[in-house]
Amino acid sequence: LHSASTASSSSIGAGQLKMSSAVGFVGLGIMGEGMAARLLSEGVAGSSDKPLVVWNRTPSKCDALQSKFGDKTVVIKGTAREVVEACGVTYCMLSTPEASRAVFEGDDGVLAGVTEGKSVVDCATLAVEDMVRMDKAVTEKGGKFLEAPVSGSKVPAATGALIFLCGGSKSVFDDIVDGGLKAMGKASHFLGDDVGCGTRAKLVVNSLMGTMVAAYGEGLALAESCGLDGSKMIEIIGQGAIASPVYALKGPKMLVGDHAPNFPLKHAHKDMKLASDLAKENGVEFTVMDEAEKLFKRAREDEDLGVADEDFSAVFERIHEESTSDFSKERMAKRKKTDS
Repeated sequence: LHSASTASSSSIGAGQLKMSSAVGFVGLGIMGEGMAARLLSEGVAGSSDKPLVVWNRTPSKCDALQSKFGDKTVVIKGTAREVVEACGVTYCMLSTPEASRAVFEGDDGVLAGVTEGKSVVDCATLAVEDMVRMDKAVTEKGGKFLEAPVSGSKVPAATGALIFLCGGSKSVFDDIVDGGLKAMGKASHFLGDDVGCGTRAKLVVNSLMGTMVAAYGEGLALAESCGLDGSKMIEIIGQGAIASPVYALKGPKMLVGDHAPNFPLKHAHKDMKLASDLAKENGVEFTVMDEAEKLFKRAREDEDLGVADEDFSAVFERIHEESTSDFSKERMAKRKKTDS
């Protein structure tokens, strides 16, 4: 674990934090940055008697949040363990299963700070077995655990429009549903005491979303390759029964090759692969979703194309890369010329 230097935007010292009132946040990446900001802007945390206590693997992210909210009480800790030790409830939002495990299980990680009465709310999208393992580890130390993966990307995180899919401790859910979850999201669903149900719901949603964007990309590629106007087709699609917010949002950007990351393709593929594995475990016919996952995998692994860190809409570029139409060849030639 990397450490950040301890600092705060007020005179509060480490020993003055009230465990029952301070709110913790671990992980200030693409999603966590916006989520933590909502806790501050909506007054859930950030006062002198209820500070927001943060840690991130890249310390500059903590400094940036503190600077942005100079009028709020934001305390930066040197380790994830110290965040949990200082707070009653700690939210965690890490980008990958590998990062989540390292931050959770490290010597100075989240679990190391858990004692009787602590609550951990993990908002990452992981495998079901990861969530079950974390729940067992937290509860064995006397803490409480709520899995709360989110549906939504960078903009919904920043605007408080996420959808929380929760499982585990009902008491933790009840404690935060009208506070932290309401500040960060537009809806919160408690799916059961069984840890893993929230993750299963999230994998269903994200595998469907990725498959939709893959199919949409193939449709747009076909339209333009056979001489139709892509923008006009987006308009037509938006007027019919298959209209979708994700199509309306991604379509125009896909046509011009704007894939600034809101939800990186590598993370979308990770979720789709987890969903495919889940389908196999449950004996579900998943051919369409599996083929979409394979397309995303090829896009992620194509180092020459270089779209793994771009938005998941960049699967569109892989579609054109694999196509042999004159339109696709011309588009990819322009992209390579621009990249060079």
